[in-house]
Amino acid sequence: MKKIEAIIQPHKLEEVKEALKAAGVDGMTISEVHGHGRQKGHTETYRGSEYKIDLRPKIKIELVLLEADLDRVVGVIMESARSGKIGDGKIFVSTIDEAYRIRNGETGTGAL
Repeated sequence: MKKIEAIIQPHKLEEVKEALKAAGVDGMTISEVHGHGRQKGHTETYRGSEYKIDLRPKIKIELVLLEADLDRVVGVIMESARSGKIGDGKIFVSTIDEAYRIRNGETGTGAL
């Protein structure tokens, strides 16, 4: 099993969710997060005071799937999240050793 963590632009969330649903992805966890990479942030003025915003709002999508589906799902996320501009995000893939469904105790791929 593999875990995908995708950090994307907030305005791309609906497009990515719909693309994943069309690709047959049943479950995902979505979180609002903040961070920066090459964007580094920017300076804004509010009521005459200037301040630096160095953490940008992002969306983190997490999903666990079978290894056989990994390349296809990563491709779906990359296509639907890409705008071609700096700050489009990143995708991280890690290995999941085991999964458990709390409700009935199922384990492994049955818990997905």
